[in-house]
Amino acid sequence: MPDYALICRDAPGVLERRLAARNEHMAGLKVEKAAGHIIDGGAILDAAGNMAGSVVLCRFDDRAALEAYLAREIYVREGIWGDIEVIEMRFVDWPKLMNG
Repeated sequence: MPDYALICRDAPGVLERRLAARNEHMAGLKVEKAAGHIIDGGAILDAAGNMAGSVVLCRFDDRAALEAYLAREIYVREGIWGDIEVIEMRFVDWPKLMNG
């Protein structure tokens, strides 16, 4: 199952729209976390400390499943994330590293 890092930079001038959509975004993250898809993540901050994007570490069965998640994501549907870089990666196996 591939692991991914998503670097999602907000489109210009969307902070108010981002804040308005945040509750739905967080509710969606809860569903994806419960399903084992979201590993971790958080907001990218600008120099003033305002949210300006997101980093999402996630795991999906394949690229098509990742694309299906993005199609469900309100920040994508509403054009809040203006640029999304998808990086396929392999997460550290922490239990093995810590116990090995």
